[in-house]
Amino acid sequence: MSGPEIIETSAGQRAEPVLEIDHLKVTFATDGGDVYAVKDVSLDVRPGEVLAIVGESGSGKTVTAKTILGLLPETATSGGAVLINGNNVISVSAAKLRQIRGRDVAMVFQEPSTALNPVFTVGWQIAEGIRAHATDGKRVTAKEAKARAIEALGKVGIPDPEHRVNYYPHQFSGGQKQRVVIAAALALNPGLIVADEPTTALDVTVQAEILELLRDLRDKYGTSIVLITHNMGVVADLADRVVVMYQGDVVEEAPARVLFAEPKQDYTRKLLAAVPHLGRNSASAGLTERAHKNSPVLVEATDLTIEYPGRLGTPAFKAVDGVSFTVSEGEVFGLVGESGSGKTTIGRAIAGLNRTTGGSLKVLGYEMLNFKERTFKPLRKDIGFVFQDPAASFNPQLTIGECVAEPMLIHTNPSPAQARKRVGELLESVQLPASYADRYPHELSGGQRQRASLARALILNPRLLIADEPTSALDVSVQAKVLELFKDIQAEFGFAALFISHDLAVVDILSQWVGVLYKGKLVEQGIGSQVMGSPQHDYTKRLIASLPVPDPDEQARRRAAHRALLAT
Repeated sequence: MSGPEIIETSAGQRAEPVLEIDHLKVTFATDGGDVYAVKDVSLDVRPGEVLAIVGESGSGKTVTAKTILGLLPETATSGGAVLINGNNVISVSAAKLRQIRGRDVAMVFQEPSTALNPVFTVGWQIAEGIRAHATDGKRVTAKEAKARAIEALGKVGIPDPEHRVNYYPHQFSGGQKQRVVIAAALALNPGLIVADEPTTALDVTVQAEILELLRDLRDKYGTSIVLITHNMGVVADLADRVVVMYQGDVVEEAPARVLFAEPKQDYTRKLLAAVPHLGRNSASAGLTERAHKNSPVLVEATDLTIEYPGRLGTPAFKAVDGVSFTVSEGEVFGLVGESGSGKTTIGRAIAGLNRTTGGSLKVLGYEMLNFKERTFKPLRKDIGFVFQDPAASFNPQLTIGECVAEPMLIHTNPSPAQARKRVGELLESVQLPASYADRYPHELSGGQRQRASLARALILNPRLLIADEPTSALDVSVQAKVLELFKDIQAEFGFAALFISHDLAVVDILSQWVGVLYKGKLVEQGIGSQVMGSPQHDYTKRLIASLPVPDPDEQARRRAAHRALLAT
């Protein structure tokens, strides 16, 4: 960039960009030498614009975002310029940087549960930023700060903000906590918000609410937004302009509609091709209900109930309420629903990790109601489990080989040579080199760890596999590879699977039969293509309507239809 570009705003006024990044370079000092995270990035953000920065993990998008607020660690070295209201964030003093943060630019972090302090009320936390930025020697009283915190909570759609300003973070749902984090970012009316993966951990219906909120901030208040994400459906729904990053460089930049319709670079085309799209490549194409019902049944739930007792006088909570379904041999059964719908509870009950309290749940012919671990243990070798977060499910002190071999060591007592041979075979089956058995979990990428997790689940050739949100934290290109691998492995080994997810497009790719859970009840089930293509229950319709698709024009139509559905 040769200098600040003058932009024509919608009101016909001429205004400079609210953010200008000029030839930014960021390196990290490591024992092996300097590592370039951002090589030579130049971009700007215009008043009232949503600029999406997309790319895989390691592309430099989050490092670029953190540079905007001066949040890089001490091991980082920055060059170039990051200009906000004429101030170069890279070179200003610490005192000036504190003034810029919150007042000129604020950040919305990916995980609200870690961004909020659990021991303080949300009102206190929002007011803390307001008090910290009092200027001209004017002290902000506690009453004034609380009033502005209430105003910020109301602005982001928190109901009854006058009372809920006194609530603690644990008293809000996941979507509401994200709204609180956005309220804290808005408390000082910054012209620019940096949102780093603000919807990644959210269900599609809650995600739709947060995207609507961010859109309102742009349209009603003229807030500029830098959106960091790997979800191309979110980009299509919200972004005005898109910057694509790869290995620290900007490889393409274009208006959103142009980028999706006519991507110029091969990397951009591959990124878009990897995005799951509801209705394309459905795994249930050609399946008949008769074929589903005539296959041997491995899991049979009949009026299944799972209830948690109340504590300190609170009533019992019914997590699963009268659910009936079957999982047949060789079939992938997709279970979808929002957080709290009961889908993970059911998956864990099938594996004997949760107790059932009513109805019947037969797993491989064994009744799980009042089951005894001693009699169920021999069946565990026939059940594999793929957890959502392999980084948390692997022991960091064990090698990948030791982690993968663990179920085999427990159930079959093999020799070390037999275990190592089997681990090597499984790693190669999931497209990892056998030599990775000697690495530790932290030495693998997220996608590689998930492949290793799949290898561990398959090591005993299970008849039944339970996969709990196994791709939700992965980049779209890595997710596409893992999903393709899952399909190939399932076809090769022939296991039945319960695939749990809140991503309907992912479920559509893998599952022949789909069940929809809502508040513990199975409200709809059937052949996947029929449930997704012609939903019967209102909740299923809302769920599908909330799912953003990677096409700005189609997404605009879906958004209008979703608003109309909510209005009825």
